[in-house]
Amino acid sequence: MRPLPGAPGVAAAAALLLLLLPRARADEHEHTYQDKEEVVLWMNTVGPYHNRQETYKYFSLPFCVGSKKSISHYHETLGEALQGVELEFSGLDIKFKDDVMPGTYCEIDLDKEKRDAFVYAIKNHYWYQMYIDDLPIWGIVGEADENGEDYYLWTYKKLEIGFNGNRIVDVNLTSEGKVKLVPNTKIQMSYSVKWKKSDVKFEDRFDKYLDPSFFQHRIHWFSIFNSFMMVIFLVGLVSMILMRTLRKDYARYSKEEEMDDMDRDLGDEYGWKQVHGDVFRPSSHPLIFSSLIGSGCQIFAVSLIVIIVAMIEDLYTERGSMLSTAIFVYAATSPVNGYFGGSLYARQGGRRWIKQMFIGAFLIPAMVCGTAFFINFIAIYYHASRAIPFGTMVAVCCICFFVILPLNLVGTILGRNLSGQPNFPCRVNAVPRPIPEKKWFMEPAVIVCLGGILPFGSIFIEMYFIFTSFWAYKIYYVYGFMMLVLVILCIVTVCVTIVCTYFLLNAEDYRWQWTSFLSAASTAIYVYMYSFYYYFFKTKMYGLFQTSFYFGYMAVFSTALGIMCGSY
Repeated sequence: MRPLPGAPGVAAAAALLLLLLPRARADEHEHTYQDKEEVVLWMNTVGPYHNRQETYKYFSLPFCVGSKKSISHYHETLGEALQGVELEFSGLDIKFKDDVMPGTYCEIDLDKEKRDAFVYAIKNHYWYQMYIDDLPIWGIVGEADENGEDYYLWTYKKLEIGFNGNRIVDVNLTSEGKVKLVPNTKIQMSYSVKWKKSDVKFEDRFDKYLDPSFFQHRIHWFSIFNSFMMVIFLVGLVSMILMRTLRKDYARYSKEEEMDDMDRDLGDEYGWKQVHGDVFRPSSHPLIFSSLIGSGCQIFAVSLIVIIVAMIEDLYTERGSMLSTAIFVYAATSPVNGYFGGSLYARQGGRRWIKQMFIGAFLIPAMVCGTAFFINFIAIYYHASRAIPFGTMVAVCCICFFVILPLNLVGTILGRNLSGQPNFPCRVNAVPRPIPEKKWFMEPAVIVCLGGILPFGSIFIEMYFIFTSFWAYKIYYVYGFMMLVLVILCIVTVCVTIVCTYFLLNAEDYRWQWTSFLSAASTAIYVYMYSFYYYFFKTKMYGLFQTSFYFGYMAVFSTALGIMCGSY
């Protein structure tokens, strides 16, 4: 076998992947300081409160910069770049345990253009985000009077920083100094820093950002319990129905085997046994089918590993660490995709295995990157911080070509050699059996539409909490709940697909592969429909950019969830 072109770049790309690990930090990310050592206040983004993803660089508004021009630490990771984190130095001089008395750090020469920019921001409830030692700080740009005629800018940032030993454990911002926006005037921006000793442990410093009353509400526990009881009931019902039904079928078929040929020909034969010679017939479009199954197995592996890592490590404490971890795990689990997709394609007699490998490797990345590329055009038009830099795009492409593709090739070769030989219990008939007419509710289209209802019902409460953490201002941290929901979803989906497949085979329709896949994958349709309800009734989002961002990435999420469910 010839070496894959570009294979020497695997080591370099693997080294790039290692940089994505959330703990690959240095300098200020050690989170320890000496007295009088520099503490950096990073200005991140600014944007409308109701559109969380519509963010712009902090200095896109005509704010002024502090007098300090040079700092010793700059940093940005791949996860931060993809999430639109734009860290810019504030220019404020802050030193560890060194109080700063109230004082002016810069001055805004407010002409009409700058005033209009601030007025627009205040009308749209703009807020801004800052960071000190990875701790996020939020503030509001300004406010309008009751009549909406005069607009005021908050000009004084009062910082209170808590420390425990040589570590920063708490940051609070109070906005004061309300100044009316009048054209052709000068506005002085001021700040102060107060250091205070705190008993908060460094490991617990993010607890203040969590919302236990929301995520650990009784309705959350009740939904988990309700889904668990549904699983027990569904598994018991499926087991009972299948055992009783199959016992009757076996008894009927045993009786038929005792008949002579004349009686068997005159008998009224029906049921799943009649299609035993066609049930292992390859599915239609086996190349696409195998690629979807392989991608679904990989998504499930990524979900499982990332949730376990999130349960062990507090990924929400580092900017972009969740996304960086997901990218790293997705690239590392590419052999799973190749193994299951390649082996299934080989068992179905596929010949174009290289094409199947390429489709399997790039199916999910192409879907995600295509959506991101489309939204990126809108972000560039809006000059939003969510616009992905060209260098980041190149890094993602390098990961796809030099890490994901070679690892997928390894998995495909292993899958074809280890489990690629068909091992069916009966031979496949040379001539396909004609499919008899059946009742309307036994049609594959009806089974597919109904199959996703129960899996969606087991997760839709958790969808609300996940949506709220991503599209609103909540930090999701209850990954134990998410693990339980993933297990419940897996069990419910397996039970549903077993029942759907049995009904279809009992109707003497041997086209079960795609029906089994789509009956579980139809969960994605209900999730996407729920996202419409959430958008219009649970949020106050508006504008082309936020709407396209929301529905674009919700389509990606729903499709990935559907592929994962279909592969169970």
